[in-house]
Amino acid sequence: MNNIEQAIKTLQDAISSSELERGVEIMNQAREALHEVSPFKTEPVDLVLWVKNTSVHANDYNPNSVAPPEMKLLEHSIACDGYTQPIVTAYDRQLGKMDTGDTREVIDGFHRNRVGKESELIQDRVKGYLPVVTIKDDRTGINDRMASTVRHNRARGKHGVDSMSDMVVALKRRKWSDKKIAKELGMEPDEVLRLSQVSGLAVAFASRDFSEAWEVVQDSGEKEEID
Repeated sequence: MNNIEQAIKTLQDAISSSELERGVEIMNQAREALHEVSPFKTEPVDLVLWVKNTSVHANDYNPNSVAPPEMKLLEHSIACDGYTQPIVTAYDRQLGKMDTGDTREVIDGFHRNRVGKESELIQDRVKGYLPVVTIKDDRTGINDRMASTVRHNRARGKHGVDSMSDMVVALKRRKWSDKKIAKELGMEPDEVLRLSQVSGLAVAFASRDFSEAWEVVQDSGEKEEID
């Protein structure tokens, strides 16, 4: 047995002979050590950790909503297939928030987080833990986190119009241009405008150039072009 095989065997013995909490701690430490020398260390998915579900909390801007039947299907999916995707998180300390124990905020995986906490079957099977990855330090600003959440949701084709509208307006208030919002959220310029209109807030149009002609459909069915 070579040195690497011996080191792996020693690690396996340490994990298997430890109580759950200590075993998970050793396992996470080993993964972090490998991540430090990994050729893929720039990718969050290279380091999946198991953390107590009590240390993970939802954000307050997620525009994705899942109806009860779909939540049951998600629970069934995790029950049958296991957790095939980790929950994307940021440490509270990364966000400049009070951190009393490596607490994390969800960036993506709001409902996977819920299932892991609310389903007795799943919670029991994963022993009160959740699989998480951590976003990069340079993506922890509120604008970047909101944009990341939207990108994840839109990539799956799931997002609520009203909440998306609120997020677009919030980003405009934080001085993001329509062009930047469109780029970061994967939208067309017209979509940014439409979502701005949903809110009905004048601030959404403060920097908009309305020089282009718009077509308005009248009650008669005829179209009138206005400048």
